Amino acid sequence: MHTLMVADDHPLFREAIGAVIAAGLPDSRLLEAESLAHALEHAEQHPDVDLVLLDLGLPDASGLEGLRALREAYPALPVAILSADQERRTILEAIDLGAVGYIPKSTPRPELQAALTRLLEGQLYLPADIMRRPPASAPSPPDEAGQQDAQRQRLAELTDKQLEVLIRLSRGASNKVIARELEIAETTVKTHVSAILRKLHVSGRVQAILAAGALDLEALLAERHAPSP
Repeated sequence: MHTLMVADDHPLFREAIGAVIAAGLPDSRLLEAESLAHALEHAEQHPDVDLVLLDLGLPDASGLEGLRALREAYPALPVAILSADQERRTILEAIDLGAVGYIPKSTPRPELQAALTRLLEGQLYLPADIMRRPPASAPSPPDEAGQQDAQRQRLAELTDKQLEVLIRLSRGASNKVIARELEIAETTVKTHVSAILRKLHVSGRVQAILAAGALDLEALLAERHAPSP
């Protein structure tokens, strides 16, 4: 039996999440918290919590402050963000702070159930439709522009197949899904992922996603195959 906690200040939304969990994970127990303080209290009283679903709009926590507080107090507690905020930057910042996933509140019920199952299995969940969108174009500060140039140089070292794998990683796809989409073996996907981490000088999949998060990977791949003028 799994124990989940939903931290959201809207009772109707907590009730709706409870219905989704009851239907998709009937043997699970749900704890409810209407504030960060209540969530921290639950976490202390229930060390068996398997997953926290945290809203970013709690009355006593602004933005990602609630995630920071939970991660500092209970670093081993898996926390996923459940929010109406669908900004790509917010998603990547949450993952960088240690969130195990990010679920938009607009997620359809079947996909929400699949996301919860995936998170409880210890996998990362990212909203594929948001992660595949190119980042909004805006002028970058000089230091950030320099970092992007360095990232672009590292990405240039990736093979086409490795770049295709990284594109799918950035969408939140699992190794199994990547293998199916690229028609390669799952072990081959793992080999590509290891090479990507090494070439980007990062230690994990999330760090690889963050390293490429400000760049349009599909455009980079298309540039390689564009006809010469």
